[in-house]
Amino acid sequence: MLDALASSPLLTMMIVVAVGTLLGAIPFGPLRFGPAGALFIGLAVGALDPRLGEGLALVQTLGLALFVYTVGLSAGHTFVRDLRTQLPLMAGASLVLVVMTAVTVVVGGILGLTPAMSAGTFAGALTSTPALATAAERTGSDEPAVGYSLSYPVGVVVTILLVGLILSRPWAARRDPDSAARRGLVDISVEVERPTPLVDVPGVTDGSVRLSYLARGGRARVVRPVDELRVGDRVVVVGPAEAVARAREHLGHRVDQHLAHDRSEVDYRRFVVSDPRVAGRTIGELDVPGRLDGIVTRVRRGDLDLLASEEFVLELGDRVRVVVPRGRLGEVSELFGDSERKVSEIDALTLGVGLAVGLAVGLVALPLPGGVRFALGSAAGPLVVGLVLGRLERTGPLVWGLPMAANLTIRQLGLLLFLGATGLISGQAFASEAFSWTGLRVVTAAVTITLVAGLLFMLVARLAGVSSARAAGGLAGFVGQPAILAYANGRVTDERVEAGYAAMFALGLILKILLVQVIAA
Repeated sequence: MLDALASSPLLTMMIVVAVGTLLGAIPFGPLRFGPAGALFIGLAVGALDPRLGEGLALVQTLGLALFVYTVGLSAGHTFVRDLRTQLPLMAGASLVLVVMTAVTVVVGGILGLTPAMSAGTFAGALTSTPALATAAERTGSDEPAVGYSLSYPVGVVVTILLVGLILSRPWAARRDPDSAARRGLVDISVEVERPTPLVDVPGVTDGSVRLSYLARGGRARVVRPVDELRVGDRVVVVGPAEAVARAREHLGHRVDQHLAHDRSEVDYRRFVVSDPRVAGRTIGELDVPGRLDGIVTRVRRGDLDLLASEEFVLELGDRVRVVVPRGRLGEVSELFGDSERKVSEIDALTLGVGLAVGLAVGLVALPLPGGVRFALGSAAGPLVVGLVLGRLERTGPLVWGLPMAANLTIRQLGLLLFLGATGLISGQAFASEAFSWTGLRVVTAAVTITLVAGLLFMLVARLAGVSSARAAGGLAGFVGQPAILAYANGRVTDERVEAGYAAMFALGLILKILLVQVIAA
C-alpha cells in the first residue's frame, strides 16, 4: 500500500485532501478544524514513510500562491479603504512581535533549547515558512526544521482556539466601520411633506441612501438626480435602516402601499455583471440615469447585499439590481452582459499574469546587514501583488478581479493543496521528535509563544478600537496560517475578516524574517 502511494504522489495528495476535509467537518465541541484537517492528516500519512513527502514542494508553493493571491484580490479595495483604521493595529502588532522575540529567547533558555531550535520554534509557532528558511540559512543546521515541524501544528490549533474565542465574544468597535454584511438593507415608501431638492435629503450626497421610485400625479417613474421633490410625492428610499430612518424624518412619513409592488410603469431586476468592459468601473461611470433613465440601487456580492453608491466599483459576478422604465430591461441586460456562463469562466490571462508577477516579486532579494538576503517569497509576493491589483481592479482592457465564485473555488483548492503538501513534507520530522523529551520542550515553548502572542494581539486589537471580526482576521494574518482565516470565514460573514488578514499577513511575514535572525544569533 505504501509503495503504491509513494509511486503516485497525486493519489496520495487527493487521499489526504479527502480524508482531511472529512476530519475538518467533525465538530470537537464548538471547534471545527475545517481545511486544517488536511494538515493533520498529511502529518499522520507523511509519518508513515519518508517517500510520501518527496517531490511535493511545487504543489505546496502553487497551493500557497493561489490562496494568498486570491485573498489579496478580494481584499485589495477594502484594505486600502480601511488602511487608516488598521494603522494602530499594525503598529501594535509590530510591537507584539518584538516582545515575542524576547519571550522566545527567554523561554528557549529556560527550557534548554538551542538558539537554532528556538528560532525554528518561533517560526513554526507563528507559521512562517520564510522565517524558517532564514533561520536554516543563518544557523546552517536542520534544528530549525525540527522545531518548526513540531511547533507548526501547535500554532495552528492554539490560534484557531483563540480566534474561536474572539468570535464567540464579539465586542463593539469604536473606530471600525460597521460591516456591510451586518448592516443589511431596507427599502420603504415615503410620502413627502415638505418640498426639498433631492440632493438635500440626508444620505443622498454621501451615498448612504438611494432613492429609486417617484410617484407624482398618479404616474410613477425613476427618480432623477436633479429632481425637486414636492409635497404629496411618494418615493422609495433604500439603504441601511439607520440611514433610511434619517431620510424619512427629513422627507415626511412612511406609507404602507409600497411603490415597488406596482411594476406597470417602472420595473426592476437583478443582472449579472459578466461584461469585462463593465467590470472594474464605478456605477457613476456607467451613467445608468443618462443612458437608460434608470438607477442601480443594490449590488449582491457573494453573500453580501450592498448599497450601490456612485463610487461603487463593480466586479465580475456581481448581481446589480436596476430600476428602469418598463420595457428597457433588455437594454440593461446588454449593458451588464447578464451571462451566468461567462462569469463561470476564468480569465486565464490575467490570473496567469498576476500570479507570475507576484511570484517574480517574491524572488527579489534585498541584502541586509549580516550577510542575510530578504525576499517576500511565494507567500507575501503574490499577496502584495494581489492587494495592488485588487485595488486597481483593471488596467486598460485587463480586468484583474475574479468572479466571487471562481475566487472562492481557487482559494479553497489552493489552501487544501498547500496544507496537505505541508503535512506530508513535515510528517517524518514531526514523528521523529514528537514524543521525545526534545519534542515536549519544543511543544511547551510553542504553546507559550502562540498563547502569549495571541493574547497580546487581542489586547492590542481592543486598545486600537477595531471590531472582533477584524481582530480575528488580523490574528489569522499575524500568525500567517491560511487555515485560520478559513476557520474565521466559516464562523462569520464579514468583509473585515479578510481585510484584517491581508493587513497583518505581509507585515508579520516581513518582521518575522527580520526578528528570527535575532533569535538564531
